[in-house]
Amino acid sequence: MQADAQSLPRRNPAHPVSPRTIVDTIVHLLDARKAEEIVTIPLAGKSAIADFMIIASGGSHRQVTALAELTMKELSVLGVRRVSVEGLPQADWVLIDAGDVIVHLFRPEVRAFYNLEKLWAAPTLPENTPAAH
Repeated sequence: MQADAQSLPRRNPAHPVSPRTIVDTIVHLLDARKAEEIVTIPLAGKSAIADFMIIASGGSHRQVTALAELTMKELSVLGVRRVSVEGLPQADWVLIDAGDVIVHLFRPEVRAFYNLEKLWAAPTLPENTPAAH
């Protein structure tokens, strides 16, 4: 199933798009392009690095590369500037930092090894609570 260009929200680049809209658009795109195990993790209260993290898998280097390139193109269409990308040449793990939204695209075995979902799903400690040692 290909992403229908009219089904994805489009924004005027002069008006910033919300992080939630970015997440919804990228998740829709990844799903339409057959990414596997798409997970969205809200980072509020866990980290100040971003508002959301999206994690997904592609079955091969070629699919991870295609998903990353399509994601970057869609971010540009949404008017998101200052997007940085790491890992695209190897396409084992591609990190796309779009400011308020971070996208991780993995090959399945690399994703299983790093297990980011477990790391970021850990409960947060309330402020003023000492961390367990």
